[in-house]
Amino acid sequence: MSPASTSTTAYGEPEYWDKRYASESGPFDWYQKYSALAPLLRLYIPTRSRVLVVGCGNSAFSEGMVKDGYEEVVNVDVSSVVIEAMQRKYIDLPQLKYMQMDVRDMSAFQSGSFDAVCDKGTLDSILCGTDSRENAAKMLHEVERVLKDNGVYLLITYGSPAYRLRLLKDLCAWTIKLHVIEKTLTEDSPKSLSWELTKPVPLDEGGSLEATTGIKNPDVHYIYVCTKDGSSIPKSETKND
Repeated sequence: MSPASTSTTAYGEPEYWDKRYASESGPFDWYQKYSALAPLLRLYIPTRSRVLVVGCGNSAFSEGMVKDGYEEVVNVDVSSVVIEAMQRKYIDLPQLKYMQMDVRDMSAFQSGSFDAVCDKGTLDSILCGTDSRENAAKMLHEVERVLKDNGVYLLITYGSPAYRLRLLKDLCAWTIKLHVIEKTLTEDSPKSLSWELTKPVPLDEGGSLEATTGIKNPDVHYIYVCTKDGSSIPKSETKND
């Protein structure tokens, strides 16, 4: 079953993912592949970091991180079907760990045990399901809990600032920077504005891109770099590097 043929409300239900992964043979990357996002990850997340990837699915994203030098990438997903498949696939790659887990309850991890959390569509999926606000709050509080002080939550999403910024700010104490990346273009796609991935996008108080860039409804994915406890300095610029 392809993502396009499925009601988005199903994305918030664990049963949907078990059924999907049981019938899906190859890897699927939501939104963007690692190669496209690598410059931003390198900016905010040093390769020696302990990284948690939530809602990993069967994506090759984490494999890309390890090939790029990341030393420890822990992956969790609510689907036991996909976790078992990924454990078998990467049995010879010790830098990758896979665990079946609901992101709303990550009590298996101690508080402050990760330097960074990467989320490529998982919050979006939860927001598609029932009791979306309550479940999103549970997830974000758990993400904040498992992060170390000054740790980074990197959220890649289709959600514009008008919606996601309010949610993030209401539920957790973050310092937030916004980056954008154009959606994957085909040869037939119209040429659009090129955004500089590693340069934060200015926002007005209401979270509007149009007010600061003059562009209405840009065809992009949004990347929120949420830093715990008020520091938004890229990790690569800290004194310990």
